[in-house]
Amino acid sequence: MQPLAVLIDILAILGMSMPCSATAPPTTPPPTTLTNGTINSQVRLAYAGNTGMMVSWNTFVKVAKPRVYYGLSPYLLLFVAQSTVSVTYNTSLTYNNHVPLNHLLPDTVYYYRPDPLLTDDSTTVPYSFRTSRRPGDGTPYSVAVTIDMGTMGPDGLSTTAGAGVRPTNVLGPNDNNTVQSLTAVVDSYDFLWQPGDMAYADYWLKEEIQGFLPNISIAEGYKVYESILNNFYDEMTPITTKKPYMVGPGNHEADCLVGTQTDTSRHITYNDSICMPGQTNFTGFINHFRMPSAQSGGTGNFWYSFDHGMAHYIQLDTETDLGHGFIGVDEPGGAGGQHSGPFSNIMNAQTTWLKNDLAAVDRQKTPWVIVSGHRPWYLSYANVSKTICWPCKDVFEPLLLEYGVDLYISGHAHVYQRSAPLDNGVIDPNELNNPSAPWYITNGAAGHYDGLDFLASPAQPYQRFGLDTNDGIYGWSRLTFHNCTHLTHDFVASKNGTVLDRATFLDCDSLGDELPKRETRCLASFLIALSPSDAVKGSPGCKKKDPRSSTESAGTIGAAEV
Repeated sequence: MQPLAVLIDILAILGMSMPCSATAPPTTPPPTTLTNGTINSQVRLAYAGNTGMMVSWNTFVKVAKPRVYYGLSPYLLLFVAQSTVSVTYNTSLTYNNHVPLNHLLPDTVYYYRPDPLLTDDSTTVPYSFRTSRRPGDGTPYSVAVTIDMGTMGPDGLSTTAGAGVRPTNVLGPNDNNTVQSLTAVVDSYDFLWQPGDMAYADYWLKEEIQGFLPNISIAEGYKVYESILNNFYDEMTPITTKKPYMVGPGNHEADCLVGTQTDTSRHITYNDSICMPGQTNFTGFINHFRMPSAQSGGTGNFWYSFDHGMAHYIQLDTETDLGHGFIGVDEPGGAGGQHSGPFSNIMNAQTTWLKNDLAAVDRQKTPWVIVSGHRPWYLSYANVSKTICWPCKDVFEPLLLEYGVDLYISGHAHVYQRSAPLDNGVIDPNELNNPSAPWYITNGAAGHYDGLDFLASPAQPYQRFGLDTNDGIYGWSRLTFHNCTHLTHDFVASKNGTVLDRATFLDCDSLGDELPKRETRCLASFLIALSPSDAVKGSPGCKKKDPRSSTESAGTIGAAEV
């Protein structure tokens, strides 16, 4: 047997991929670069099962065989993966290339370089990523969640805005925006999750009417839409080249115009009939991303699941495909008027999948189950016709209750609200001290042009903390899994990195005087020592209320540092 063949066999046994060539030495060709000076390759990652990573990036031309060179050393990208997926759509300036890397080692740093690449002045190849933690790994970690986050800077959220925008909805002169905040601490979280509403490219006409962007003809509006979209993905590159960017559908991915817009100076009201082909029916969202639906039995980027360490994550679609006779808000005939979807031709496809996915969760390996959808169904908010998704409550909540889901996190309303655990609107009497109902958090305050709304007053009785346009604070959520029984949620203020709200959730199934089931099946997590200041250790008995399982909220900036 040839020595190279022996090496290949050894690598296969180790779970590593084939070398890039069966005959050439383990070196990589120089990178192929293209440029137009305004768009980078928007390189982005997504988990692809427990041992895979999807690498996606953009080019100006269709690539017959997009490739990714990768390896365990930045100086030796020994392996290569390739595909034939290079797709585009009407109005897009680029092609989206998608290449899966399979059979990777768990929780391991890999270095990689997609090819060909556009020139990029914000990142440097080779890039690197860390693969998913093995299911059952009890090592503590954090996840960043940002919802309703749009383009920052001159096309979006900045220190100025157009006519009619509240002064609290713009950035202060020294404020960081949320992309900057997330970039500054990118090494502190394992992946970034955005369950809907990226870029807010469909605000282009609103921004023009309000005088924030130059006014151009409606016929040329698609160019402004694409410009805002590309600017957002460019801004995200320092994060998405390094961390998996897991996404879900929101209404602002559906088409080129949010609702209707009225130009009072011309006495004209516009709707999505002005949208060009390619900027409707979630087309850009479908082309730009590849989420792990194939590995989890889901549907496209709309609903899917994945494991990571001690948690099982589920992304839901609250916009379409609700089933059970309900019309999704963004579907033809829906209240959103966006004529999108459905994306499965099977009756009740999403809830059937959700039930099967939840039933298959191994709680010994992944005791935490975290679910996200774009729209909330519990919120102190007045716009009940579209923002509050009552049909979502009807179709999803029974399954979340039946299978003991721990947390449902949503956005859509541009506010932050932490609620109590709820069962059909009834507050769990245990609050966060081992509740039997899911915990509900809405954080749509990541920021975009004119990006904050009002919470209703008086607040709903289940609201425990809230921030809205009166506070003028943009921020993101950090989920920290300390062990198999303690999960902390932080609201991080983007402008300066302080934590304005913190609450810790205690979850354990008591067995009388025995060790709780949850502790028993993940007892190893207690062997991983956390620092005394951060640990939520408690007794293995779990029947005593840990003082840090009660909520901690700070009403002023400076409560805690990231």
